[in-house]
Amino acid sequence: MKEGKLFVFSAPSGSGKTTLVKHLLSENLSLGFSISATSRKPRGKEKNGVDYHFLSSSDFQNKIKENAFVEFEEVYDDVFYGTLKSEIKRLWSQGKHVLFDIDVKGGINIKKQYPQNTLALFIQPPTKKILEKRLRGRDTENEEDIQMRLARAEEEMSFAVQFDSVIINDDLETAKKEVVRQVRGFIDS
Repeated sequence: MKEGKLFVFSAPSGSGKTTLVKHLLSENLSLGFSISATSRKPRGKEKNGVDYHFLSSSDFQNKIKENAFVEFEEVYDDVFYGTLKSEIKRLWSQGKHVLFDIDVKGGINIKKQYPQNTLALFIQPPTKKILEKRLRGRDTENEEDIQMRLARAEEEMSFAVQFDSVIINDDLETAKKEVVRQVRGFIDS
């Protein structure tokens, strides 16, 4: 596959996008996961090269200078996330469409660079209260981090209108069916 389709999933932390992306990868849709790069430290059982490419802040900034990213963003102070160009090439060379689990600005940047090949889906929590409950339920962050994520969620939700589709993740099974329907439809288009 010289150029396949690109599927961007963006959402505030705690919206369920990673769960939906993992569900899509379990379907038989010729999808491959683009492993993002980040300068943040691993959380929980995250593994380098599996969940993220974990880079030091200076290594990340060197890759920016080398023009190695298709998109990147300083999401928090000195915490970068980005998509290496090599990830898209790697998956297309394997004959797979590329699935991204990235922040809203990164998702919009990919859509701008590959407008015909990209379906950008925004996963939205049903309410802010439910989002906060989900974040607290993960038990991976301190109170300061939770408050920072909730504040950021406000900003991220303002970008939803720039995506091709908004899926409200109120009922997980319904959301799973909807993302499969939309992805399958875009592959077949």
